[in-house]
Amino acid sequence: METPSVNTQKFILKLFPEIMVKGSSAKRQMVGQLYNNLIKLLKIYSPEIKVKKFSDKIEVVTPTDVLTEVRQTLLHTPGIEQVLEALQFDGMDELSDIKVKVAEVMAKEVEGKTFVIRAKRTGTHSFNSTEMEQTVGGYMLAHCNAKGVDLHQPEVTVRIELINKQLNIITTKHAGLGGFPIGTQGDILSLMSGGFDSTVASYLTMKRGIKTHFIFFNLGGIAHEIGVKQVAFYLWSKYGASHRVSFISVPFDKVIEEIFRSTHETYMGVTLKRLMLMAAEKIADSMEIDALVTGESVAQVSSQTLRNLALIDQVSNKLILRPLATMNKPDIINIANEIGTRRFAENMPEYCGVISKNPIVHGSYKRMEKEAKRFNYTVLDKAVEDSVKIYVDEIIDDVSNAAPIEVIHDLTKGEYVVIDIRAEEECIATPCKCIKIPFYKLKTEFKKLPQDKEYLLYCEKGIMSQLHAQYLRDSESRENVRVYRP
Repeated sequence: METPSVNTQKFILKLFPEIMVKGSSAKRQMVGQLYNNLIKLLKIYSPEIKVKKFSDKIEVVTPTDVLTEVRQTLLHTPGIEQVLEALQFDGMDELSDIKVKVAEVMAKEVEGKTFVIRAKRTGTHSFNSTEMEQTVGGYMLAHCNAKGVDLHQPEVTVRIELINKQLNIITTKHAGLGGFPIGTQGDILSLMSGGFDSTVASYLTMKRGIKTHFIFFNLGGIAHEIGVKQVAFYLWSKYGASHRVSFISVPFDKVIEEIFRSTHETYMGVTLKRLMLMAAEKIADSMEIDALVTGESVAQVSSQTLRNLALIDQVSNKLILRPLATMNKPDIINIANEIGTRRFAENMPEYCGVISKNPIVHGSYKRMEKEAKRFNYTVLDKAVEDSVKIYVDEIIDDVSNAAPIEVIHDLTKGEYVVIDIRAEEECIATPCKCIKIPFYKLKTEFKKLPQDKEYLLYCEKGIMSQLHAQYLRDSESRENVRVYRP
């Protein structure tokens, strides 16, 4: 790999430890998959990005003008344990050259502080790693105005790697996502409601390297569907965009009507979950997918006791993963907060619980069998038949084409109020009035605004603004909402 210029930045990607303990064939396949994933993800930023794979790491050299985008992508890509930012210097095989270069680069970092040198060495040299640490450390102590060397609790750790004649000075160290590269662990179909649990469960399967498709059972009309599509698109674009996945929407309103007609009120909740699994299994079969994932957590609600989960699982022959099964709700919410789905979930309506009155918490197998026989399954078959499947990367066009939202580019041709829906505190500068309402507050705050104004929603890429404008039109019947894209 060529030495980076001042306009490039090097990343050294350390692999997830479970990859490193695999057999040589499995490890080679996983490293190759991660390499291919990165090639696909990074090429959208610049054709000048270079990716090189090794047996125990991957290196990326990127132009600095796309540094932020590349860094964020690397931090959100499954399979990477650590992301190291480094400066690379070639032709460095003598300790006399190495110590001078490290001191030159790191002098400001160690000034007035205690430090330690940690070195790794690969190749044939006349010195070992310990001698390298001692020589560089001694030279820096003499020339860099440091407080001193502390081997146990240093204020600064200077990390260097020497690979044959290539010296890498690690400037920053980030924790990666971990897990396996997507594409190495098969496909799964996630039952997605858009709430805390289903979004976190989907994230965890993506992080584990599973290509995660989404199935949504629509109980709340088009506005609910748009909301779930938003969070599905967000999860995919942030953590799984290396692979194309599907979003399947199943109309479940007639199924709900049939549940009310046929099922005793205490068994409605369990029956609904059983029917969702049955429908998901049919669609998974058509997609040749072997497993389903749900966000169920033991005892969180009445349908999620061990007995009721067993009753639910009776209807499917698929492997059903429940990664949240033993997690507490605060822990689930913390993960949702970390991955960015909390604000979606907080504004997502919950429909599954509304149909169950006095729900049974310890259902009877015999009673469940009787309740199940009263249901007209042609209704379920019709719902599956009427399901609509699109690719997640087509969600924006799909929502827009349903009822196209006008995009305004020139603010001088009308009297507009721009609503900046980004989470950041600052508003975009505009020649007209601009107010700040983060997207997660838009549902409640927009109705408080004067409705005789023309509002334009703005976000950085125009994606969230498009979806939220459509949402307001469909759920609130607001015709005075469009999209601003400079």
